[in-house]
Amino acid sequence: MTQPPDPATPSPATGHSPLASSVAEELRTPRAAGIAGVIFALAIIAVEILIHQAIPTDGDQAAWISDPTRRGQLSSALTLVPYAGIAFLWFIGVIRARLGAREDKLFATTFLGSGLIFVAMLFSSAAVLGGLLVLQAGPNSASIEQVRLFSATSTVLLSTFGIRMAAVFTLVVTNLGRRTGIVPMWLQVVGYAAALVLLLAPPRTFWAVVLFPLWVLLLSVQILVSAGPSEHTGSSTT
Repeated sequence: MTQPPDPATPSPATGHSPLASSVAEELRTPRAAGIAGVIFALAIIAVEILIHQAIPTDGDQAAWISDPTRRGQLSSALTLVPYAGIAFLWFIGVIRARLGAREDKLFATTFLGSGLIFVAMLFSSAAVLGGLLVLQAGPNSASIEQVRLFSATSTVLLSTFGIRMAAVFTLVVTNLGRRTGIVPMWLQVVGYAAALVLLLAPPRTFWAVVLFPLWVLLLSVQILVSAGPSEHTGSSTT
C-alpha cells in the first residue's frame, strides 16, 4: 500500500517541502498584508493618543516627568511602538510581494525608502522619550530643561519629519495601487488627499500624525474585504 508523501519532506523538483511552501504562500497573501496593516494602525493610533495625553503639544513639554500617571501612559505607549514598527515592515513586505514583477523600480525605491525612514523616525522618537524614562528611574535624573528639550525633539521627529515620509509613502502606494488596479477609485482619492494634507500640515500637528494610520487602516480593511474567503480557498487548492 502506497503511503501519502510526508508534508515536511522536500520536493525533488523545488527543494522545499509542501508544508513550508504553503506557509510561505500564506504569509504572502493579501490577508497577511491586511492583518499587518490593521495591527500597525491600531497600535500606532493608541501610541499617539497616549503620548498626546502625556505630553500635549500645547502644554509644558516637561510637566509629564513629575506626574506618575503621565509617565505610566508614556511607558505603555513606548511598549507598543516596536510591535507597530514590526507590523508596518510586514505590511510593506507583503505589498511588495503582491506587486511582484508589476512593481516599478522608481516607485519601489521611494516606497521602500519612505517606509523605512518613517519606521526609523518612529523608533528614534520613542527612544528619546524612553531614555528620559530610564534616567528618571535612576539616581541621575534629567533636569527640567533637558526633559523639555528632548520631549520637544521627540515630538518634532515624528510630527514634523516622520509625517512627511508618511506622506511620500501614502502617495507612492496610492499611485502604485492605481497603476496596478489593486486600489479602488474612492481609496485613490482618499490616499491622494491624505498625502497632500500630510505634506502641508503644520509641524507638531497631532491629528496629522493620526491621519496616516487611519489611511493604512482603510487600505488594510479594503485589502481584507477584497481578498475574501474565495482567494484564500483558491490559494490553498492550487
